[in-house]
Amino acid sequence: MDYSQIDVAGPDAAAFLQGQLSNDIRLLESRPRMLAAWCNPKGRVIALLRVAPRGAGYALALPAELGEPVIRRLGMFRFRSRVEFASAVLDPVVLGLEDAAAETLAAWRIDNLRHGIPEVAAAQSEAFTPHMLNLDRLEALSFDKGCYPGQEIVARTHYRGASRRRLQLYESTTPVEPGNEIYAGDRKIGDVVNAIGRELLAVVPLDAADDALKVAGSDLTRLPLPYELTGPGT
Repeated sequence: MDYSQIDVAGPDAAAFLQGQLSNDIRLLESRPRMLAAWCNPKGRVIALLRVAPRGAGYALALPAELGEPVIRRLGMFRFRSRVEFASAVLDPVVLGLEDAAAETLAAWRIDNLRHGIPEVAAAQSEAFTPHMLNLDRLEALSFDKGCYPGQEIVARTHYRGASRRRLQLYESTTPVEPGNEIYAGDRKIGDVVNAIGRELLAVVPLDAADDALKVAGSDLTRLPLPYELTGPGT
């Protein structure tokens, strides 16, 4: 999967992104980059972005296939804001990398998968809520920054502990593909979000995560995530 970049510039760039993204843009005053979701009004993740300061504006890194669609859709919310969006060649620094070589990006992607950090490509866009993707455990959500699209639903899920489906890390006996369905017996219970070879991230019910699950006819073994799934939002 290739990545591209959206440059966001203009006097209102910070205020615009603060009102659109799930994370608090002000945190970039003390850190080099952050993870943030852009959600639709129903609280479903349109795109998962790596956000970094870029001069007087910001750079948003995301899967290349979502670049132009996200630019067009962001423009629909600009109204009178003095903000501009432009497609740009990926600066690997936005991802925390030293270069954009194919092998570097491939290693970064598998490392993210193993650490339970999802990717949202076009096929996954608007399919999952932030809590299903464990974004509350990945410091990609702010619950005191103010409104953004879907914020009310995301906050309700968090404070009521209503998320019963979560991202889990698995290994399959054979390679699988994103979008493959997860089965417990004859019952579909989840979906593969990301897959690289035999390693995958899938959204499944918490109470079935350790059941005898299959994907594309292959057995799944659950692997530990480097963060806890218990606590607020579960």
